[in-house]
Amino acid sequence: MISKDGIPPAGTFGQIDQMWFRLRSITQNNNPKGEWSLRLQFLESHLLLIPIFGRGWITVDGKYAELRAGFVFVCLPGQLIEARLEGSGDQRLYILRFDVFGRRDLSEDQELTSSPELHIPFPMQGEAAIASTITYSKHCEAISAFMRDINPLQRLHAQSGFYELLYSLLSDVGQLQLSDTDAVMERVKTYIEQHYREELSIRVLAGEAGTSERHFIRLFKQKYGISAIEYLTEYRIRQARSLMLPHTNYELKDIAAYVGYKDIPYFRRKFKQITGVAPATFMRNAKLKIVAYHGSLIGALLTLNIIPCAAPADHPWTEYYRRKYEPGAVLPLAQDDDTRIQQLALLHPDIILGLEQSLSPDIQQQLQELAPTYLVSWLRMDWRTQLRFIGKCLNKTKETAAWLDKYERKAEAVRADLDHELAKDKLLIARISGQKITVLSNRSLGEVLYDDLHLLPASVVNRKLSHQTLTLEELGSADADRLLLIVDEDVHSQAVWSELRDKESWKHPDPAGYSRIEHLPPFPWTEYTSFTQELILDLALSLWRNRT
Repeated sequence: MISKDGIPPAGTFGQIDQMWFRLRSITQNNNPKGEWSLRLQFLESHLLLIPIFGRGWITVDGKYAELRAGFVFVCLPGQLIEARLEGSGDQRLYILRFDVFGRRDLSEDQELTSSPELHIPFPMQGEAAIASTITYSKHCEAISAFMRDINPLQRLHAQSGFYELLYSLLSDVGQLQLSDTDAVMERVKTYIEQHYREELSIRVLAGEAGTSERHFIRLFKQKYGISAIEYLTEYRIRQARSLMLPHTNYELKDIAAYVGYKDIPYFRRKFKQITGVAPATFMRNAKLKIVAYHGSLIGALLTLNIIPCAAPADHPWTEYYRRKYEPGAVLPLAQDDDTRIQQLALLHPDIILGLEQSLSPDIQQQLQELAPTYLVSWLRMDWRTQLRFIGKCLNKTKETAAWLDKYERKAEAVRADLDHELAKDKLLIARISGQKITVLSNRSLGEVLYDDLHLLPASVVNRKLSHQTLTLEELGSADADRLLLIVDEDVHSQAVWSELRDKESWKHPDPAGYSRIEHLPPFPWTEYTSFTQELILDLALSLWRNRT
């Protein structure tokens, strides 16, 4: 992580020679004269965004930041991100996805959950200044050309070029500092974090920045996407959450006073506004130790605002949980059952949630001996039934009913707002995974678009088949007016996507000027949970709008 002055902490690069890197993919915004966006997604890998021309924004776990030439942006696996370039004119941005590996010294406790070779975080994250966009543009052009080559040696050359790019990046990070304005805003943000318990006003903060109140308001909002007072409130609530975890035993009035609120009702309103739940509900949920034994159950817990005490370490949402609540709030579970049982025996959970089809009778028995264990039938239950079942197990029946009612009302509103012509078009939804193309109609986002929003499936879609597949030729010649594709990140999937996107029949927009073909990343859109289904509702109105 980069320190407040933009320079990595001492020793950050001291182990860089113990790390190795693998470039997964490199792409460029494919509409350099218009808008570009990166759909909301959980990252499976590291992501490096390099703007060459143009400006835009990015949100990481809901936090806003600018995208601008002269700066790169690094995101980590498990982060929930969305990004966009705005305006017209010349725009160019490269998107690189990569993995980081290395070795760590393991403590006695870590031996249960880790192996010597690990996916580890890149030694920096967030925004970093670079010396020359021209240098990075040349790096990316060469890497991209080598990655597309069918010759394995040339693709190896691409990996070598990626190492050269990383060397340039880490060298720049070690030498360049933030601009004066950025440094001032970082200093004020640090001041807020150090004095959040005090009465802070715009006048006080503008004085710390050495500028007028009006100018300070504009600069802070421009830098962080929210006002200084909003940031103060969010930081106070974050500190309050840390005082509500199971190992604490504070009363609500004491917590409110400690983080700077004398008015308890006002504190309750602000807490619910930011976290989505009342303080009492948050405290009750935090003190109940609930295990999500399988990663695919995490979405339901997100929906019900429940913090798991443990979840699989290899699922992207696990890290999202850890950042959303507190760094130590979620124990990452190992991959194998025997080690997981050992971890949970030390944790003493109150409730364990698992998948019925994924656990042997022996493991089910061992889990029942540790805590009441409820098994969700993944095959016999649709996502609504799964959510109701989980809500009943966790004594959240009322909350579940309220959420489902809100979902139905939102679906009705989105359905009413859909473009009339779009509603008449035939839609085909599929996933490209390597050389395999699978139609998504049931137990997928197809249920939202076909059933809840009443969009028409293409004639080729057979909703009675659970695993319908198509060839590339069948997909390209299907009687669909629009395509929505989930495209995996591997080279083969991306190649199939590029071939399909370049077909003449899909190049031209519809009469309203909207693109007829759209694609999404695998996560979170391949997850069949209530959390993802609601995200699809939020996304539906913006699909096919000339974005990538």
